[in-house]
Amino acid sequence: MENLLFICILTTLFLSVSSSPVPAIFTFGDSIFDAGNNHFNKNCTAQADFPPYGSSFFHHPTGRFTNGRTVVDFISQLIGIDLQKPYLEVLIEVVNGSRKNYPLNGINFASAGSGVLLETNKDLGVISIQEQLQQFKTLTRRGQIDKKLIRQAFFLFESGSNDIFNYFLPFDQPSLDPNAYVQAMLAQVRNHLDQIYNLGARRISLFGLGPVGCVPARVLLPGAPINKCYGKLNHMVKAYNMGLESMIKDVPSRYPGAIGVYGAVYDIVQRFRAIPKRYGFSNVTSACCGDGTLGGMVQCGKDGYKMCQNPYEFLFWDYFHPSEQTYKLITKALWNGNQSRIRPINLKTLANFTIPHD
Repeated sequence: MENLLFICILTTLFLSVSSSPVPAIFTFGDSIFDAGNNHFNKNCTAQADFPPYGSSFFHHPTGRFTNGRTVVDFISQLIGIDLQKPYLEVLIEVVNGSRKNYPLNGINFASAGSGVLLETNKDLGVISIQEQLQQFKTLTRRGQIDKKLIRQAFFLFESGSNDIFNYFLPFDQPSLDPNAYVQAMLAQVRNHLDQIYNLGARRISLFGLGPVGCVPARVLLPGAPINKCYGKLNHMVKAYNMGLESMIKDVPSRYPGAIGVYGAVYDIVQRFRAIPKRYGFSNVTSACCGDGTLGGMVQCGKDGYKMCQNPYEFLFWDYFHPSEQTYKLITKALWNGNQSRIRPINLKTLANFTIPHD
């Protein structure tokens, strides 16, 4: 009798599981996710569309701020769909008539340098999270993205590192204390979730920030230590990440019918830093490509840069961004990791849940 009851419970739990792949990914965020939007935005000065960016996989620059693929690219490959094009590239193709419809495998709206706060790096010409959302909203309201596709798609969100890094820049003193600043950031994320849910998003992934206080570019910040991570900065990152995870815990009650997951990227990367040899890293402090202290004083590809011979052994590709190998390992943890990596379920499980139709 107990065995029969157990089988009934299992059947109830797994009735909503399907082997069908997720058909599309819609991505919002910053340079961790950007697939080249900034390259097609000629008013933007935050660029990675020059060598040696892209050199390890694509063998040419794509606008991605790394030497190869990003987490979004690896997730796409695991699902079995083509890599998503940046929104601005697709828009140009539709306008000039070289393509009729928007792609069925999703769109990447992410813009390097952007933040969750509207003003973050506005002077660089980046596309804010708010504008990224508006671009998606316009397509849905015009019927240029099928509602059924949206309902079954992955929605990936990663943003906030630029907001927090900029908090410590010497140019403008922030008017808010660290806690109020983080709360202002989280309010924008909450608004983003509310809106994508109302537009049909049901598989929602919020990825926490990595240890931004450990990036080589911290050497550009006044008072930041060289021989260890910048604790004050990481403290804000952790507070922000806690807020993101809290939102995911609220998904079942706030967004009926949706499933949300939180990717604990901070903890994943800190594990790489703690036991680097286990993950194949020989360097977890300096940039493979750059110059100056920690390789953090010159952007990769700019005048005077130097490049390492073994980028797959470096945690960081440039002064701010992980290497392709790091992204690959992060994706592995998010795809089939346990709850110390991603919770309450991993991306593989999320992909296999059937989202009921309206």
